[in-house]
Amino acid sequence: MTVGRVALVTSEAGLELDEDLPAVVAALGERGLAAEPVVWGGAGRTPWESFDLAVVRSTWDYAERLDEFLAWADGTARATRLWNPAPLIRWNSDKHYLAELARRGVAVVPTRFLEPGSPDGPAWPDGPDGVVVKPVVSAGAVDTARYEAGRSGEAARHARALLERGRGVMVQPYLPRVAEGERALVLFDGEFSHAVRKGPVLTEPGVIDNDRLPHPDVTAHRPTEAEIRTALAALAAVPAARPPLFARVDLVLDAGGAPVVLELELVEPNLFLDTDPLGPGRFADAVAALQRG
Repeated sequence: MTVGRVALVTSEAGLELDEDLPAVVAALGERGLAAEPVVWGGAGRTPWESFDLAVVRSTWDYAERLDEFLAWADGTARATRLWNPAPLIRWNSDKHYLAELARRGVAVVPTRFLEPGSPDGPAWPDGPDGVVVKPVVSAGAVDTARYEAGRSGEAARHARALLERGRGVMVQPYLPRVAEGERALVLFDGEFSHAVRKGPVLTEPGVIDNDRLPHPDVTAHRPTEAEIRTALAALAAVPAARPPLFARVDLVLDAGGAPVVLELELVEPNLFLDTDPLGPGRFADAVAALQRG
């Protein structure tokens, strides 16, 4: 019997720090698949055509090397089956996708986008609880900060510094109920698997800290029906013919307590498989179904 080969695509940092990889390798092995972690941008040429599937996992350096990463995704998709697919990776790698989700009726955190070379507009946005400024291409809250109400000048300086480096910028109102925790819902092949609650990241206003822990105080979370509906609505709005192999929908609560989408992660999200004993198996089942089909 031919054993399917699966590349779990990672980065140099992921090889060392991705705690999910051993569990996924083991779970796929139990399903007759030979899985191995492979660095996407490693030295030398990886024979991607020798794998039945290449599954993107912990490519945590993609935002720093976006053009190279997208070219890699396009090339790898020509050599084997890449999941999530290259067009979806391209779409999700830039947070302008939030505007598309909003146009499709998904409840998202209100977002204003600023483009390099364009005027900032007649008035800088401010709100009763301040704003968050972040690049449209980023991971792990890098180059991101929140600013309290009345500090719009500081927020504007942050945005201009990013724009002057040719980076698009997004500005969102700061939602105080993030202090109750972000909800991260994980879905495989369009089906809800498990969820976690994470502590707030931007705890100190006015500070850009690129060494902060990106997922503090992670605990298992039982989502409400409203949270599951919102996550499924976000996934249904994705421009793809079939559901992504994996997705993580990050939610926060607005002032009225309704869940809104902060981010939809389809490139390389931490799936927090260690928080649910059935998580690795569910993920492996979804991969095995792709390999068979």
